[in-house]
Amino acid sequence: MARARGANAVMAAAFETTYGTAPVAGYKKLPFVSCALGDEQNLIASDLLGYGREPLPPSRDVVNNEGDAVVPVDLRNFGYWLKLLMGAPTSVDDSGVVTHTFVSGALTLPSMAIELGMPEVPSFGMNVGVRANSMKIQLQRSGLLNATMSLIAQGETKNASTGAGSPATVAIERFSQFMGDIKRDDVALGHIVSAELMYSNNLDKVEVIRPDGRIEDADPAMVAVSGNINVRFADTVLLDQATSGDPCELSFGWQIDADNALLFTVHSVFLPKAKTPIQGPGGIQAGFAWQAAKDPTVGKTCTVELINDVTGY
Repeated sequence: MARARGANAVMAAAFETTYGTAPVAGYKKLPFVSCALGDEQNLIASDLLGYGREPLPPSRDVVNNEGDAVVPVDLRNFGYWLKLLMGAPTSVDDSGVVTHTFVSGALTLPSMAIELGMPEVPSFGMNVGVRANSMKIQLQRSGLLNATMSLIAQGETKNASTGAGSPATVAIERFSQFMGDIKRDDVALGHIVSAELMYSNNLDKVEVIRPDGRIEDADPAMVAVSGNINVRFADTVLLDQATSGDPCELSFGWQIDADNALLFTVHSVFLPKAKTPIQGPGGIQAGFAWQAAKDPTVGKTCTVELINDVTGY
């Protein structure tokens, strides 16, 4: 029997029609960097007395299945993660150039079945009822552009053969860190050293009493869009806004060309007042841990536009 290796691991995913029920077809092979989904069931030490000093057998606790998946921010496959996070997009096809628009605040969110396959063993873990709790993207000058998706699943079934059949694949074309662009009120924001964008559904696990020890579902609570911006202190634009308390619009984008791009627009961003500590002879930096709120004009907190050649998600 061969030993499992990450290089040969396969992630296959499909959106569920019924929560917690794996579809029989429609799976996509998704690229990933790492994934920590899978059932965990802890043991509870016995508390019984009267049988001497030797311990009695432990009892099993409830089943938990949650973990992070680190995935590439790419042109085509990332749309499936955005759908899981924010709901189905509105897609407009203009002669093969398709603009997918995702908006925050959907009342209901889809769920996925995600199979993690290790064919050497063979072992195929089908995780059902997978919902996206949050997404985090780190922006910096260089390096690979990835997103950390925090996922909550209902449960996992281990099989000796795949339940995903032959999943469909699309070409991988990654966005790069050097393509990144941050704008404030549609004007390029200079002197940015690094930034972080976070979107959370604040999922509320429905922990009911049931014989399999699993959750019933995970319901979305308040949307939270937040992040950090670290800037070289060269002007007072952000400090002045933080002092006034007025919101601004921030956008975080990556563009291969006019027909292939990804843009996060956070419509109403509030900045805290930040210190500008002097820590040595080098450059002085300021960090702003921003928070977003629903914009009264557009009626939402965040909009994401993904432009590619995929007909729909």
